[in-house]
Amino acid sequence: MTTITFLGTAAAVPNKAHQNTHFFVHSGENHLLVDCVGSPIVRLEQAGIDPLAITDLVLTHFHPDHVSGVPLLLLDLWLMGRKAPLPIYGLEDVIDRLEKLLDIFYWKECCIDLPLEMNRMPPEEMSLLIDREGFRVYGSPVFHAIPAMGIRVETADGVLGYSTDTRPCDAVVHLGKETDLLIHEATGPGTGHSLPYQAGEIAQKAGAKKLCLIHYDPDADVSALVEEAQSTFDGEVFAAEDLMRFDF
Repeated sequence: MTTITFLGTAAAVPNKAHQNTHFFVHSGENHLLVDCVGSPIVRLEQAGIDPLAITDLVLTHFHPDHVSGVPLLLLDLWLMGRKAPLPIYGLEDVIDRLEKLLDIFYWKECCIDLPLEMNRMPPEEMSLLIDREGFRVYGSPVFHAIPAMGIRVETADGVLGYSTDTRPCDAVVHLGKETDLLIHEATGPGTGHSLPYQAGEIAQKAGAKKLCLIHYDPDADVSALVEEAQSTFDGEVFAAEDLMRFDF
């Protein structure tokens, strides 16, 4: 079975009930963390997830509400005794900046026992990031204020698409094509963001079965966001909540 655990669902400004957007995909022997914020070890343990089980880390873009927890996660994994290499995937811009950030924290001087495998995604749509039996992850550049990457996760149980932060674009339609679940941001108006009805339009064009709204203002009327998305999408719509799980 493939399970998605929403570790956080808020846009850039969280509140006490909503952390910034990041989630975890568990499928067989694959344990994928998508973005990393806050105090990662605490949040993973709150969700009943063993931090040492993480097999892969995907970073969609380098805004702090998506990557601020990475140095702390890596430090804690090292202190917890992880020895296995950790593959990290992102656009070239993201990986370059991550390496500079880790240099600021003296990573090479203090944590050399935890090897990191930095994987830079080519700037082409549907670039294959991870290829294992029953588990494939693709990435595509999307249109945000800075370089950003949406993903598509194909498992033996179902297919997931994720927009990350982006204005409506064909790349997300392709990532979400005939998915069992399309997770799409619903931040609202602003450069490089989408409104709920636009997320619905993308899901409708993609032929997704279900649409999940994420990266929204945690103080917003969630039922109103869902209703707006339902005006343009024929399938089921729901809003992700922190620590919610979705099973394929």
